[in-house]
Amino acid sequence: MKFHHPTAWLACGLALLAAPAWTLAETGITVAGVHFQMTTKIDSPSTENTATLTLNGAGLRGVLFIKAYAMGLYLPRRTTTTADILALLGPKRIHIVALRDLSAEQFADALVKGIHKNHGEAELAILNPRLEGFRATLLAQGEAVKGTVILLDWLPDGTDGITRLTVNGKHVGNPVPGEDFYQALLRIWLGERPAEGGLKRDLLGAAD
Repeated sequence: MKFHHPTAWLACGLALLAAPAWTLAETGITVAGVHFQMTTKIDSPSTENTATLTLNGAGLRGVLFIKAYAMGLYLPRRTTTTADILALLGPKRIHIVALRDLSAEQFADALVKGIHKNHGEAELAILNPRLEGFRATLLAQGEAVKGTVILLDWLPDGTDGITRLTVNGKHVGNPVPGEDFYQALLRIWLGERPAEGGLKRDLLGAAD
């Protein structure tokens, strides 16, 4: 993502991101003015059933004092390690709300870069055909203006399960098959080289 860093605001920016980005209440977590409910419902495309997921954690992705997006992670049950989250059965949801205008290219390239940082060449060779298709779907959405809501859902339907992308309440693109693809998305924020260490801790519930 492309950001500008005025030197005069450097110290101010560091101080802002050092402060807690969230507040916890019985009704959920508020991050930079975005409220994440403690539970959410997720529907299955192949059945009429819905599942209730619980907020595992939420946090802020930013560079210095510029806030990019707020993010919440919803799981079938709360857990505090990346390994447990990757192994957890059932649907999952990554809930992102843009806090500034982002071009589709900025957002898509950041996701691709995050996947590449957390996977080896052999893994990427398997993921790349699906990743390229997913990137194309993101690019087709154009600009993600401030307030845009992006949902990345894992739905263990059928043989392989699917990743479903929803933008502002509308399902877009073709579902992406394979649990390995959704786990690759999770590693962008929860992997050994996460997008931001503080955000990883918040998503793992370390800020509770």
